[in-house]
Amino acid sequence: MKVVILPDSFKESLDAMNVAKAIHKGFHSVFPTAEYHLLPLADGGEGTVQALIASNGGEIESVEVTGPLNETVQAKIAFSKDHKTAFIEMAEACGLHLVPLDKRNPLQTTSYGVGELMIYAIERGASELIIGVGGSSTNDGGIGMATALGYQFFDENGKEIQSNGEALLKVASMTDKNKSPLLEKVKITIAADVVNPLNGRNGATYIFGPQKGLTANQLPTMDEAMMNFYSIAEQYMNKSVSEVPGSGAGGGMGAGLILFANASIKKGIELVLEQLNVVEVCKDADIVIVGEGRMDGQTIYGKAPVGAAACAPSNAKVIAICGSIGDGIEELYKHGIDAIFPTIPAILPIEDVMKNAFDNIERTARNIAVLLN
Repeated sequence: MKVVILPDSFKESLDAMNVAKAIHKGFHSVFPTAEYHLLPLADGGEGTVQALIASNGGEIESVEVTGPLNETVQAKIAFSKDHKTAFIEMAEACGLHLVPLDKRNPLQTTSYGVGELMIYAIERGASELIIGVGGSSTNDGGIGMATALGYQFFDENGKEIQSNGEALLKVASMTDKNKSPLLEKVKITIAADVVNPLNGRNGATYIFGPQKGLTANQLPTMDEAMMNFYSIAEQYMNKSVSEVPGSGAGGGMGAGLILFANASIKKGIELVLEQLNVVEVCKDADIVIVGEGRMDGQTIYGKAPVGAAACAPSNAKVIAICGSIGDGIEELYKHGIDAIFPTIPAILPIEDVMKNAFDNIERTARNIAVLLN
């Protein structure tokens, strides 16, 4: 029997590799002679660097950059063996995990560190950047990243403004006269974890703002601020990006990279699946196991479980293991997933759930294996 294990991370709990190991441990206790393939995935959010470097070899470095609250953080960046390609994860510089719960406020967080990582990669010799733009604490439209690249933004009095989410309320003009010339030397591909547009009810602010700390009362104001900022920036750059699918990824970082760094955009999970050659690995598989921390109706929009399920042979059983499930879960049965198993055993404090994630996943995997035996 061939079992392919293709999980994404369980956010703020376990990385994808440890999720895969927990699933393998549970299944192996029941099927010790099966053929197992563990391929941790990512969809543009956390874990993208690790997933991509696994397919390309190379090395991971730690770089000191500006964090989401303007503090110094250590961010990982990966390079291919020939150093021609750099893999950057937005979440390394301004991820939600870097901001304590009581300090989560997208008006104050910045993506400046992402721009610093880009400059570092190009200075180290990279001619191609692959940038994962999920899992951020920011809703700054990429203004922080753009500022690090040399763009300047001004208020109505001509005063240069700080590059955070609040800045979007104040931008009246901009200039690219000090833009880094290094950008001309590099090809940039965005690995986006969602297909949401920049603005509106399905855009960056309304869909992802609340989990980053925006209140319901702030959503209309910040969505309008994002719209105003891009109206000015698109006119200056003579380019329209707001309606591009995925432009709302990373709190508007998708739009920012397209507009300010001339990037192209691709679904993160598609890029990772290609790099890892997952279709070939899944060939002749009997069981394909997918999963992530939470699965709901949004999971069909560019997330790892559905992307991975599409790689499974038609006769394979596709099983999803997740931490919890939410509204719209039935949509996943129309996208190649046969059964979904949440792992949280009881109503517990979130700290306990996260602490016991490995054991909960292992137990759930073992129970599934017993059913299949």
